[in-house]
Amino acid sequence: MRAAALLGPAEIRSLAESLGVRPTKTLGQNFLHDPNTIRRIVKAAELQPSDVVLEVGPGLGSLTLGLVAEVDEVVAIEIDPVLAAALPGTVAERAPGSSLRVIEGDALRIAEIPGPPPTALVANLPYNVAVPVVLHLLELLPSLRTGLVMVQAEVADRLAAPPGSRTYGIPSVKAAWYAEVRRAGPVPRAVFWPVPNVDSGLVRLIRRDPPADPSIRKQVFAVVDAAFAQRRKTLRAALAGWAGSPSRAEELLVAAGVSPQARGESLDVAAFARIAEVAAR
Repeated sequence: MRAAALLGPAEIRSLAESLGVRPTKTLGQNFLHDPNTIRRIVKAAELQPSDVVLEVGPGLGSLTLGLVAEVDEVVAIEIDPVLAAALPGTVAERAPGSSLRVIEGDALRIAEIPGPPPTALVANLPYNVAVPVVLHLLELLPSLRTGLVMVQAEVADRLAAPPGSRTYGIPSVKAAWYAEVRRAGPVPRAVFWPVPNVDSGLVRLIRRDPPADPSIRKQVFAVVDAAFAQRRKTLRAALAGWAGSPSRAEELLVAAGVSPQARGESLDVAAFARIAEVAAR
């Protein structure tokens, strides 16, 4: 572990002022400024020195500094060109000898990560794109074995929700295709600048094998989308459009060992996979 001078509230505001940066809602910019929270996130990520950490939306570098002190290499994807250009200098000044690669771009549009493949995702994600970013990166990068992401508290609940719970839905099932997902604690609003008007939470992901052949993922996700598009309806009715008719939906459900009278919120990802497998035969 190498030394790094973390950023506090005064340093964050001074750095932003020097760069002419004002946080924007469009990019979901709420900058972390509490060193204790940064240390807590890094500890909860359970990183190994050999990990290549992928950070999305590093902003002014608060979390980045905590990460480069813990691992041999960090890859940061930043959509704001001013922040992307400034980040290497901040890290060089406050954590000398660290290895950082910065990719300027939109994490949702990234098609590849050059260099050694990332093994861990640790990020303070913009609230408005958190779920699509997590799912995109898990699909794009099979090398990612673990993740710890900070998202809006309600999104954290949805990602980690078990079948049958009130918050269980499309994000829950799709995340479960890739990983075991659980809540890893709350994050108070006061550790951000500007202070957001919603609570935040940490989500821990541990990669696992999907419940079916990875080649049918798109078909499985299509079943999930159809089931939750009309979540109050039985699966026989909700999947009628996807299957071609209610009777065909019932036939597929029975063959997959799922009650046609069940609702999507009661099924785990393995059950959705069985439905897609039966349909693909």
